[in-house]
Formats: sequence, C-alpha cells, structure tokens
Amino acid sequence: QVRLVESGGGLVQAGGSLRLSCAASGRTSSGRTFSTVHMSWFRQAPGKKREFVANIRWTDGSINYADSVKGRFTISRDNAVNTVDLQMNSLKPEDTAVYYCAADESFYNSRYYDSQIYDYWGQGTQVTVSS
Repeated sequence: QVRLVESGGGLVQAGGSLRLSCAASGRTSSGRTFSTVHMSWFRQAPGKKREFVANIRWTDGSINYADSVKGRFTISRDNAVNTVDLQMNSLKPEDTAVYYCAADESFYNSRYYDSQIYDYWGQGTQVTVSS
C-alpha cells in the first residue's frame, strides 16, 4: 500500500515562501513504485471543494499548474528518494488551505485536475498566509 506523508506547512506572511514535501513509501495495489505513478498537489480551503494545484507525470515529466498558482508555485519530484515537492513563492492569503499530495497509478493521467482519479492521498498539511 502506498503511503504519502506531507510536511512543510505553516504560517507565513503574504509575499513569503514555503516549501512542501510529500514522502512516498510502499507500492500500489498493482505493485507499482513511486517512480511509476503520477503525482499531484491539491488544496482545500474551509468551506470549499478540494482543488487542483499542480501535477507532474512520471511518463514524460510533463507538468501542469492551476492558473491561480502559475508563475508562483513549482512542482518537482525526486525518484531517488521518493519525494515530490511544491515550492510556493509570493504567497497570498487566498492560498490558505490544507495541502494534499496524491498519487495516480493510471497510465495517461489525462484528467490530472480531477481529484476523483487519484488512488492514494496523504493526510494533508496546513498552509496559512496572513495579510
């Protein structure tokens, strides 16, 4: 079973930066390892639906971002140590949310923005941006 553990959240002032990390362990139900699953970050603010933030595919390394974070956030993965990071710069109060990493073991990951396609989730880490 894949286990995902997020870290790095906290309280930061607007304009500041945080770096989130997601550590993966175990294998998927079909025996896949971290290096062969697509990884994404989602976030959920109080009273709102969980929303897509960023995605990185294992097949070709392609990356996608939500429009709201483009140019400010950077996703990266290190298959040698089974981690996926989210560097967040120029943070805004509206970035306040619980941030989750998620893994998708499908081959195409075409609907990377849809939380329902993801098979494994971490417990989340709180990010609070003060104005």
